[in-house]
Amino acid sequence: MTPDVDLTVRPPGHHILRDKFLAADSRLFEAVATRHWPGAHPFLPRLSRAANHGVLWFATAAALAATRSPRARRAAARGIASLAVASATINTLGKRTVRRPRPLLDNVPLVRQLKRQPITTSFPSGHSASAAAFATGVALESRGWGAAIAPLAAAVALSRVYTGVHFPSDVVVGAALGAGAAYAVRGLVPTRDQLPFPGHPHADAPALPDGDGLVVVANTAAGTADRVRVLTDFLPRTETVECEPEDVRAELEKAATRARVLGVCGGDGTVNTAAEVALRHGIPLAVLPGGTLNHFAQDLGVEDVLGLTRALRQGEAVRVDVGHFASGDTEGHFLNTCSLGVYPELVRERERWERKFGAWPAGVLAALRVLRADHHPLQARFQERSHPLWLLFAGNGTYHRLGLSPARRYDLADGLLDVRVVHGGRRPALRLLAAAVAGPLTRSPAHKAVHVRRLRVTGIAPGTPLAYDGEVTRVAGDLTLRKLPEALTVYRPRH
Repeated sequence: MTPDVDLTVRPPGHHILRDKFLAADSRLFEAVATRHWPGAHPFLPRLSRAANHGVLWFATAAALAATRSPRARRAAARGIASLAVASATINTLGKRTVRRPRPLLDNVPLVRQLKRQPITTSFPSGHSASAAAFATGVALESRGWGAAIAPLAAAVALSRVYTGVHFPSDVVVGAALGAGAAYAVRGLVPTRDQLPFPGHPHADAPALPDGDGLVVVANTAAGTADRVRVLTDFLPRTETVECEPEDVRAELEKAATRARVLGVCGGDGTVNTAAEVALRHGIPLAVLPGGTLNHFAQDLGVEDVLGLTRALRQGEAVRVDVGHFASGDTEGHFLNTCSLGVYPELVRERERWERKFGAWPAGVLAALRVLRADHHPLQARFQERSHPLWLLFAGNGTYHRLGLSPARRYDLADGLLDVRVVHGGRRPALRLLAAAVAGPLTRSPAHKAVHVRRLRVTGIAPGTPLAYDGEVTRVAGDLTLRKLPEALTVYRPRH
């Protein structure tokens, strides 16, 4: 029996074309239903059930995230976002637009049929849309992971016809809608391939085909052992030193005296320390990301061991700016950010809870505690005027936002400090949230942004905390922020 479709627009010849299409669709369904598929009976029905409510894809995303690869984590997040958009579209528009009945199960062997038959309309296939959305979303971020997941997504789509719950056209249209949802998500949140290529000046650096002359200091608190082991597999003559956080600076100083290239594996704080040592000794720096956020490594373009290995073997390096702060006898450098106000308190709160709950939960808990606390704004002079400030943020380089993607830097050698100020007033949490959502606004009663090469802040109360690259120190009186243009040579693979 050929199913019917209720359409309101009926152009000439509509019935003939519709009947031919539905007849061909039914014949293809019957061919799949009556054909013997060796080994498919125990596999495809279970796979189809596993994909109910997106469970299969959430589990796959969790497995990708567990690899600790930044690219895999981004691919997992993009896949889930694409799946969510596809599911919302199918359930709110797709199945209500065309109310097509499910296929008859007369010719579908009982062993293939699902124990619980769907009660929704047949067109289009929600399972196929979710599978295609997740696989396409992953592939847009990582072709390798996308190729690995594509066969699984195709099997889920096939299982819907194999078990008799969808016509082939339901599956094809559902998959097309799912892929479209993934591209729609990419329009809102661009992939790394769409972002502008960082314009770092090229630098001369020694090529180390086997790692001879490279000394890597790894912070063991960041769980870096596996990454360092993989690096030494590729570059067997690399010397490695593993140490606790309190010994990182001393070991970096020792390593710099005998290294042609100073390597470091750890989070942003550890990388900051290594950059100071490399600057002082005048040697190139090789950064292997090993922390939770790794902002500098990601903006630099070094995401994993393979990329860094390629850069070291071929001597590919760039020059980047380094930020510098000075207040009385206190001074230091920053590769990412430097800030006054509530952010240093957030850093301290996060460090209190990090060992107990982990980095991300500790960050959320710290933000909640800091924003709910009864704070008084920081009093300081900025641009020749006295201001009550909730936050003064200075980035080493200009931070950009494209679409809804998080802010990042495309050029680490632009010679600029990206300064954001959130003014004092009532409800600091709302002001900080508005500043974060709005981005680099230049005119606002609550916050402003300027790009400068040098910044001087005066009138800072003694003992005021200052955060830089995840570390916290205390300043008083005058604070000067400036750039050291193209001061550091860092390895990074070419685009």
